[in-house]
Amino acid sequence: MVEVMLWGDLGRAAGNRHRVEIEAKDIRELFRKLAEQFPALQPWIDRGIAVSIDGTIYRDSWSKALPKGAEIYLLPRLAGG
Repeated sequence: MVEVMLWGDLGRAAGNRHRVEIEAKDIRELFRKLAEQFPALQPWIDRGIAVSIDGTIYRDSWSKALPKGAEIYLLPRLAGG
């Protein structure tokens, strides 16, 4: 089980829950289980979510393992340039 902080609009999409516990071994499974539990998160996942694990941002490494006790934040991707 990992504790995940949902930043900004992601928390609102999860019913104003900004901290959730999910049983997931990697980022891909985390996204799948979050979408099952909070369907309003699916459009955000489809657009792209950045994952911070202990301060390192992962954008496309969905097989990255989620270590127990890690600090995990999900952030909506920012557009622009």
